[in-house]
Amino acid sequence: MDRLESMTILLAVVDAGSLSAAARHLGMPLATVSRKVAALETHLGTRLLHRTTRQLALTEAGGSYVAACRRILEEIAEAERTATGEYVAPKGELTVTASVVFGRLHIVPVVAEFLAQYPEIEIKLVLTDRVVHLMDEQVDVAVRIGDLPDSSFIATRVGTVRRVVCASPGYLAAHGVPLAPGDLAAHDCISFEVLESRRAWVFGTGKSAQSVPVHARLAVNTVDAAIAAATLGVGVIRVLSYQVMDALRDDALRIVLAPFEAAPLPVSLLHKGQAPLPLKLRAFLDFVTPRLRARQLDVI
Repeated sequence: MDRLESMTILLAVVDAGSLSAAARHLGMPLATVSRKVAALETHLGTRLLHRTTRQLALTEAGGSYVAACRRILEEIAEAERTATGEYVAPKGELTVTASVVFGRLHIVPVVAEFLAQYPEIEIKLVLTDRVVHLMDEQVDVAVRIGDLPDSSFIATRVGTVRRVVCASPGYLAAHGVPLAPGDLAAHDCISFEVLESRRAWVFGTGKSAQSVPVHARLAVNTVDAAIAAATLGVGVIRVLSYQVMDALRDDALRIVLAPFEAAPLPVSLLHKGQAPLPLKLRAFLDFVTPRLRARQLDVI
Protein backbone atom coordinates (compact mmCIF):
# COMPACT_ATOMS: atom_id res chain seq x y z
CA MET A 1 0.00 0.00 0.00
CA ASP A 2 1.25 3.48 -0.91
CA ARG A 3 0.55 5.22 2.38
CA LEU A 4 1.21 8.73 1.08
CA GLU A 5 -1.29 8.17 -1.73
CA SER A 6 -3.79 6.78 0.77
CA MET A 7 -3.30 9.80 3.04
CA THR A 8 -3.87 12.14 0.10
CA ILE A 9 -7.06 10.30 -0.86
CA LEU A 10 -8.32 10.34 2.73
CA LEU A 11 -7.79 14.11 2.97
CA ALA A 12 -9.60 14.58 -0.33
CA VAL A 13 -12.56 12.58 1.02
CA VAL A 14 -12.67 14.60 4.26
CA ASP A 15 -12.35 17.95 2.47
CA ALA A 16 -14.92 17.07 -0.21
CA GLY A 17 -17.37 15.64 2.32
CA SER A 18 -18.05 12.38 0.51
CA LEU A 19 -16.34 9.52 -1.33
CA SER A 20 -18.07 10.36 -4.61
CA ALA A 21 -17.13 14.05 -4.46
CA ALA A 22 -13.51 13.13 -3.71
CA ALA A 23 -13.50 10.67 -6.63
CA ARG A 24 -14.66 13.43 -8.98
CA HIS A 25 -12.06 15.84 -7.63
CA LEU A 26 -9.23 13.31 -7.94
CA GLY A 27 -10.38 11.94 -11.29
CA MET A 28 -10.50 8.42 -9.87
CA PRO A 29 -13.19 5.73 -9.96
CA LEU A 30 -15.37 5.79 -6.85
CA ALA A 31 -14.55 2.12 -6.23
CA THR A 32 -10.82 2.94 -6.15
CA VAL A 33 -11.28 5.74 -3.62
CA SER A 34 -13.46 3.54 -1.41
CA ARG A 35 -10.97 0.66 -1.62
CA LYS A 36 -7.98 2.87 -0.74
CA VAL A 37 -9.72 4.29 2.34
CA ALA A 38 -10.82 0.84 3.46
CA ALA A 39 -7.28 -0.50 3.00
CA LEU A 40 -5.90 2.34 5.12
CA GLU A 41 -8.38 1.55 7.89
CA THR A 42 -7.41 -2.12 7.71
CA HIS A 43 -3.72 -1.23 7.90
CA LEU A 44 -4.33 0.99 10.96
CA GLY A 45 -6.74 -1.44 12.57
CA THR A 46 -9.30 1.27 13.31
CA ARG A 47 -12.24 3.00 11.68
CA LEU A 48 -11.45 6.51 10.44
CA LEU A 49 -14.81 7.48 8.98
CA HIS A 50 -18.45 7.09 9.96
CA ARG A 51 -20.34 6.49 6.71
CA THR A 52 -24.09 6.90 6.20
CA THR A 53 -26.17 7.31 3.07
CA ARG A 54 -26.32 11.08 3.61
CA GLN A 55 -23.12 12.15 5.30
CA LEU A 56 -19.59 11.28 6.27
CA ALA A 57 -17.91 12.15 9.56
CA LEU A 58 -14.54 11.49 11.15
CA THR A 59 -14.24 9.21 14.14
CA GLU A 60 -12.18 10.41 17.09
CA ALA A 61 -9.22 8.39 15.81
CA GLY A 62 -9.88 9.69 12.31
CA GLY A 63 -9.74 13.31 13.43
CA SER A 64 -6.31 12.86 15.01
CA TYR A 65 -5.02 10.87 12.05
CA VAL A 66 -6.22 13.41 9.49
CA ALA A 67 -4.52 16.26 11.39
CA ALA A 68 -1.27 14.27 11.36
CA CYS A 69 -1.66 13.51 7.65
CA ARG A 70 -1.99 17.21 6.86
CA ARG A 71 1.22 17.99 8.74
CA ILE A 72 3.11 15.15 7.08
CA LEU A 73 2.01 16.02 3.55
CA GLU A 74 2.70 19.71 4.13
CA GLU A 75 6.24 18.94 5.30
CA ILE A 76 6.84 16.71 2.28
CA ALA A 77 5.59 19.42 -0.06
CA GLU A 78 7.80 21.96 1.69
CA ALA A 79 10.84 19.69 1.33
CA GLU A 80 10.11 19.23 -2.37
CA ARG A 81 9.74 22.98 -2.90
CA THR A 82 13.08 23.54 -1.16
CA ALA A 83 14.80 20.89 -3.28
CA THR A 84 13.50 22.33 -6.55
CA GLY A 85 14.32 25.93 -5.68
CA GLU A 86 10.66 26.89 -5.35
CA TYR A 87 11.35 27.98 -1.78
CA VAL A 88 11.89 31.53 -3.00
CA ALA A 89 8.20 31.89 -3.95
CA PRO A 90 5.72 31.38 -1.08
CA LYS A 91 2.49 29.79 -2.26
CA GLY A 92 -0.49 27.82 -0.98
CA GLU A 93 -3.45 28.36 1.33
CA LEU A 94 -3.42 29.62 4.92
CA THR A 95 -6.31 29.46 7.36
CA VAL A 96 -6.38 32.35 9.84
CA THR A 97 -8.88 32.93 12.63
CA ALA A 98 -9.68 35.94 14.82
CA SER A 99 -12.61 37.34 16.78
CA VAL A 100 -15.27 39.06 14.69
CA VAL A 101 -14.74 42.74 15.51
CA PHE A 102 -10.96 42.52 15.88
CA GLY A 103 -10.76 40.70 12.59
CA ARG A 104 -12.87 43.26 10.79
CA LEU A 105 -10.98 46.25 12.20
CA HIS A 106 -7.40 44.98 12.22
CA ILE A 107 -6.90 41.65 10.46
CA VAL A 108 -8.81 42.29 7.24
CA PRO A 109 -6.81 45.45 6.35
CA VAL A 110 -3.48 43.71 7.00
CA VAL A 111 -4.54 40.58 5.10
CA ALA A 112 -5.54 42.77 2.15
CA GLU A 113 -2.00 44.21 2.06
CA PHE A 114 -0.51 40.74 2.38
CA LEU A 115 -2.53 39.29 -0.52
CA ALA A 116 -1.47 42.17 -2.74
CA GLN A 117 2.19 41.41 -2.05
CA TYR A 118 1.95 37.59 -2.23
CA PRO A 119 -0.23 36.73 -5.26
CA GLU A 120 0.37 32.96 -4.96
CA ILE A 121 -0.96 32.67 -1.39
CA GLU A 122 -4.65 32.29 -0.61
CA ILE A 123 -6.16 33.14 2.79
CA LYS A 124 -9.19 31.53 4.40
CA LEU A 125 -10.18 33.98 7.15
CA VAL A 126 -12.48 32.59 9.86
CA LEU A 127 -13.96 35.34 12.05
CA THR A 128 -15.74 33.98 15.10
CA ASP A 129 -15.96 34.80 18.81
CA ARG A 130 -15.60 31.16 19.82
CA VAL A 131 -12.16 29.65 20.45
CA VAL A 132 -11.07 27.73 17.35
CA HIS A 133 -8.75 24.76 18.01
CA LEU A 134 -5.72 24.94 15.74
CA MET A 135 -5.13 21.21 15.49
CA ASP A 136 -8.70 19.93 15.23
CA GLU A 137 -9.82 22.55 12.70
CA GLN A 138 -6.64 22.77 10.61
CA VAL A 139 -5.96 26.43 11.41
CA ASP A 140 -2.53 27.85 10.63
CA VAL A 141 -2.65 31.09 12.65
CA ALA A 142 -4.99 32.27 15.40
CA VAL A 143 -5.22 35.76 16.87
CA ARG A 144 -5.77 35.30 20.61
CA ILE A 145 -6.79 38.02 23.07
CA GLY A 146 -5.98 37.26 26.71
CA ASP A 147 -3.47 35.22 28.69
CA LEU A 148 -2.56 31.96 26.99
CA PRO A 149 -2.41 28.55 28.67
CA ASP A 150 0.85 26.64 28.56
CA SER A 151 1.08 24.59 25.37
CA SER A 152 3.46 23.52 22.63
CA PHE A 153 2.10 26.29 20.39
CA ILE A 154 4.25 29.31 19.53
CA ALA A 155 2.89 32.74 20.50
CA THR A 156 4.12 36.16 19.37
CA ARG A 157 2.73 39.22 21.17
CA VAL A 158 1.63 42.01 18.84
CA GLY A 159 -0.09 44.36 21.28
CA THR A 160 -2.47 44.73 24.18
CA VAL A 161 -6.09 45.80 24.63
CA ARG A 162 -7.93 47.17 27.64
CA ARG A 163 -11.24 46.26 29.22
CA VAL A 164 -13.08 49.57 29.42
CA VAL A 165 -16.36 50.65 30.99
CA CYS A 166 -18.38 53.05 28.86
CA ALA A 167 -21.71 54.83 28.68
CA SER A 168 -23.26 57.45 26.44
CA PRO A 169 -23.05 61.14 27.35
CA GLY A 170 -26.84 61.20 27.61
CA TYR A 171 -26.95 58.28 30.03
CA LEU A 172 -24.22 59.81 32.21
CA ALA A 173 -26.00 63.15 32.28
CA ALA A 174 -29.23 61.48 33.39
CA HIS A 175 -27.82 58.93 35.87
CA GLY A 176 -24.51 60.42 37.00
CA VAL A 177 -20.93 59.29 36.44
CA PRO A 178 -19.80 56.26 38.49
CA LEU A 179 -16.63 57.18 40.36
CA ALA A 180 -15.81 53.75 41.82
CA PRO A 181 -16.74 50.19 40.79
CA GLY A 182 -19.18 49.91 43.70
CA ASP A 183 -21.22 52.75 42.20
CA LEU A 184 -22.34 50.39 39.41
CA ALA A 185 -24.90 48.88 41.82
CA ALA A 186 -26.99 52.00 41.20
CA HIS A 187 -26.66 51.84 37.39
CA ASP A 188 -28.29 49.92 34.58
CA CYS A 189 -25.75 47.69 32.85
CA ILE A 190 -25.59 45.85 29.55
CA SER A 191 -23.77 42.53 29.57
CA PHE A 192 -22.05 40.93 26.65
CA GLU A 193 -22.06 37.35 27.87
CA VAL A 194 -19.05 36.14 25.88
CA LEU A 195 -16.83 38.57 27.80
CA GLU A 196 -18.50 39.13 31.18
CA SER A 197 -20.97 37.60 33.59
CA ARG A 198 -24.33 39.38 33.69
CA ARG A 199 -24.19 39.37 37.52
CA ALA A 200 -20.69 40.63 38.37
CA TRP A 201 -17.75 42.43 36.77
CA VAL A 202 -14.20 42.00 38.01
CA PHE A 203 -11.93 45.02 38.40
CA GLY A 204 -8.24 45.10 39.26
CA THR A 205 -5.71 42.28 38.96
CA GLY A 206 -4.34 39.55 41.19
CA LYS A 207 -4.76 40.11 44.93
CA SER A 208 -6.36 43.51 44.32
CA ALA A 209 -9.08 42.02 42.09
CA GLN A 210 -12.58 43.07 43.10
CA SER A 211 -15.82 41.39 41.97
CA VAL A 212 -18.59 43.96 41.73
CA PRO A 213 -22.27 42.96 41.47
CA VAL A 214 -24.04 44.61 38.53
CA HIS A 215 -27.65 44.80 37.43
CA ALA A 216 -27.77 43.80 33.76
CA ARG A 217 -31.09 45.07 32.46
CA LEU A 218 -30.05 43.87 29.01
CA ALA A 219 -27.93 40.82 28.14
CA VAL A 220 -26.84 40.32 24.52
CA ASN A 221 -24.72 37.76 22.71
CA THR A 222 -22.85 40.09 20.32
CA VAL A 223 -20.65 43.02 21.16
CA ASP A 224 -22.11 45.10 18.32
CA ALA A 225 -25.54 44.84 19.95
CA ALA A 226 -24.12 45.84 23.33
CA ILE A 227 -22.39 48.89 21.87
CA ALA A 228 -25.48 49.92 19.90
CA ALA A 229 -27.63 49.70 23.03
CA ALA A 230 -25.12 51.72 25.05
CA THR A 231 -25.01 54.52 22.46
CA LEU A 232 -28.82 54.66 22.73
CA GLY A 233 -28.54 55.29 26.46
CA VAL A 234 -29.73 51.88 27.68
CA GLY A 235 -26.93 51.55 30.20
CA VAL A 236 -23.25 50.95 30.98
CA ILE A 237 -21.15 48.43 29.07
CA ARG A 238 -17.78 46.80 29.65
CA VAL A 239 -16.02 45.76 26.46
CA LEU A 240 -12.56 45.66 24.90
CA SER A 241 -11.01 48.97 23.92
CA TYR A 242 -10.73 48.32 20.19
CA GLN A 243 -14.42 47.41 20.03
CA VAL A 244 -15.54 50.94 20.96
CA MET A 245 -12.80 52.93 19.24
CA ASP A 246 -15.14 54.50 16.69
CA ALA A 247 -17.84 55.28 19.26
CA LEU A 248 -15.29 56.98 21.53
CA ARG A 249 -13.89 59.07 18.69
CA ASP A 250 -17.42 60.17 17.76
CA ASP A 251 -18.24 60.94 21.43
CA ALA A 252 -21.13 58.49 21.24
CA LEU A 253 -19.59 56.78 24.29
CA ARG A 254 -17.28 57.89 27.08
CA ILE A 255 -14.95 55.85 29.29
CA VAL A 256 -15.58 55.80 33.03
CA LEU A 257 -13.76 54.07 35.91
CA ALA A 258 -10.45 54.14 34.00
CA PRO A 259 -8.32 54.11 37.23
CA PHE A 260 -9.88 50.78 38.20
CA GLU A 261 -9.26 48.87 34.97
CA ALA A 262 -7.59 45.49 35.11
CA ALA A 263 -4.19 44.98 33.51
CA PRO A 264 -4.30 45.12 29.70
CA LEU A 265 -4.87 41.84 27.89
CA PRO A 266 -2.16 40.61 25.51
CA VAL A 267 -2.93 40.13 21.81
CA SER A 268 -0.93 37.26 20.33
CA LEU A 269 -0.43 35.47 17.04
CA LEU A 270 -0.54 31.74 17.75
CA HIS A 271 0.68 28.94 15.48
CA LYS A 272 1.59 25.28 15.85
CA GLY A 273 5.34 25.78 15.56
CA GLN A 274 5.98 22.95 13.15
CA ALA A 275 9.53 22.55 11.86
CA PRO A 276 10.46 23.42 9.27
CA LEU A 277 8.03 26.34 9.28
CA PRO A 278 6.22 26.42 5.92
CA LEU A 279 7.40 29.35 3.83
CA LYS A 280 3.85 30.65 3.32
CA LEU A 281 3.38 30.74 7.11
CA ARG A 282 6.76 32.37 7.72
CA ALA A 283 5.95 35.02 5.10
CA PHE A 284 2.58 35.71 6.73
CA LEU A 285 3.98 36.01 10.25
CA ASP A 286 6.88 38.23 9.13
CA PHE A 287 4.47 40.49 7.26
CA VAL A 288 1.63 40.70 9.77
CA THR A 289 3.53 40.96 13.07
CA PRO A 290 5.13 44.42 12.61
CA ARG A 291 1.97 45.82 11.01
CA LEU A 292 -0.25 44.78 13.89
CA ARG A 293 2.27 46.21 16.36
CA ALA A 294 2.27 49.47 14.41
CA ARG A 295 -1.51 49.74 14.76
CA GLN A 296 -1.03 50.39 18.53
CA LEU A 297 -4.06 48.33 19.50
CA ASP A 298 -4.40 49.74 23.01
CA VAL A 299 -4.39 53.41 21.98
CA ILE A 300 -7.85 55.00 22.15
